[in-house]
Amino acid sequence: VQLQACGGGLVQAGGSLRLSCTASGRTLSSYHVGWFRQAPGKEREFVAAISGRSGSTYYADSVKGRFTISRDNAENTVYLQMNSLKPEDTAVYYCAARGGIHISSSWSSYNYWGQGTQVTVSS
Repeated sequence: VQLQACGGGLVQAGGSLRLSCTASGRTLSSYHVGWFRQAPGKEREFVAAISGRSGSTYYADSVKGRFTISRDNAENTVYLQMNSLKPEDTAVYYCAARGGIHISSSWSSYNYWGQGTQVTVSS
């Protein structure tokens, strides 16, 4: 499955962005999909994930209550709605997909990756 992430940009603190992750080649609803981010000089970290089977969602504590992950199976797309953005949310955001039974917050367990989209939050 090929993934295309988009929707990043420059926004002021307190603003919102919606990232999209669109799949081609396979049906995205067959996969668990996660969003990860990596800031300069830092390790890649888990942001949110949505289960391919149940649609259950999981969030990092740092984004809980501010970010919402969702999927539109008709569009073969997973979204990450980001509200109340903070400067510390600045990073390159990646979407990723994995098969299997269990969803995961570990980036190394994901098989397919999008190219990343830059999110910059100014103070």
